[in-house]
Amino acid sequence: MFQGETAITIDDKGRLAIPTAYRELVASACGNRLVLTYNPFENGCLYLYPQAVWEKVRDQVNALPKTKKTSRILQLKLVGAASLVEPDGNARISIPASQRSAVGIEKKAVLLGMGDKFELWSELAHHEQIRQTLGDADLGDDLLDLTL
Repeated sequence: MFQGETAITIDDKGRLAIPTAYRELVASACGNRLVLTYNPFENGCLYLYPQAVWEKVRDQVNALPKTKKTSRILQLKLVGAASLVEPDGNARISIPASQRSAVGIEKKAVLLGMGDKFELWSELAHHEQIRQTLGDADLGDDLLDLTL
């Protein structure tokens, strides 16, 4: 569904314009209803889900046992922080100031299409991730047969 990397500028009101290439796809895939929440695995990144995809993720996360710390952290970062966002007439969505601040998104950001969702990275965090390389020790047996 979504793929590709796009440099994004956040305006003074904390809005980003959905790239033209994704606008029709976002409209058809989810009726312009998106959910923005934290990436619980990496610093400097927010997840942006189509609402229907988000509802499945939310239900899975909420079904986790609340007696386990890892489950509660996932519930806090994913479900507790989730914000419904809809593009305005100019295809802009507002990113809550608390989320922008927590992940370090300022004026420059990077939007990545990751299949069923987008990842919105602070420019600095994205550059740090891209500069990392993988060595043989990082590849588990499940990745050895991967053809890239």
